[in-house]
Amino acid sequence: MTTPAPSSASAQNALDFIRFAVDSGVIAFGDFTTKAGRQSPYFFNAGLFNDGAMLSRLAQFYARALLDSGVAFDLLFGPAYKGIALGAVVAVELARLGRNVGFAYNRKEAKDHGEGGVTVGAPIRGRVVIVDDVISAGTATGESVRLIRAAGAEPAAVLIALDRQEKAAIQGRTVDVSAVQHVSQEYGLPVIAIANLDSLLAYLTASGDPELARWRPAVQQYRDTYGV
Repeated sequence: MTTPAPSSASAQNALDFIRFAVDSGVIAFGDFTTKAGRQSPYFFNAGLFNDGAMLSRLAQFYARALLDSGVAFDLLFGPAYKGIALGAVVAVELARLGRNVGFAYNRKEAKDHGEGGVTVGAPIRGRVVIVDDVISAGTATGESVRLIRAAGAEPAAVLIALDRQEKAAIQGRTVDVSAVQHVSQEYGLPVIAIANLDSLLAYLTASGDPELARWRPAVQQYRDTYGV
């Protein structure tokens, strides 16, 4: 299952997000080694969205992407750990926009005292959107899907910041689909990304900044070598 082709508004949201991420240092350019052992000319680190103003702006991009997708949902779920903060700020932004929904997240270890359990927050029911930063191998997504289904709820979509659009390494083996495509096929879920690697290439072309433009050939070469 895939999401519909992006609208012009979604495409603009993607470019605005890339600009924001570059300006914030969340997308950096250089010589990086990925978890899969690839040499990459860019690196995306959502952990650097680390103050109130940046998180507020980030939540706007997430909320706009989710609402533009047309996916019906009743609850947001944030997988530990990064997804907890992301899901929380997106829930706040949706409420600000007049779309108040519940928010829940999981613990890494089950709590054996107090209220107990492996989840915190709103009861997990209805149509649930999983909120995270990226999908690398789909492990966290798979755990979230199983937890949501075990609660009797329906996973509705996965909402992420960036789709790297590159061949995934699943259990140490490179496959011919991206991590996003793997998750979508494995669990029958649409994956909604604010932006993707094509968005980054478009931004590097349109930015008018010579320092940024010089990275475009390297990013394009990476896309040509590892892309899907």
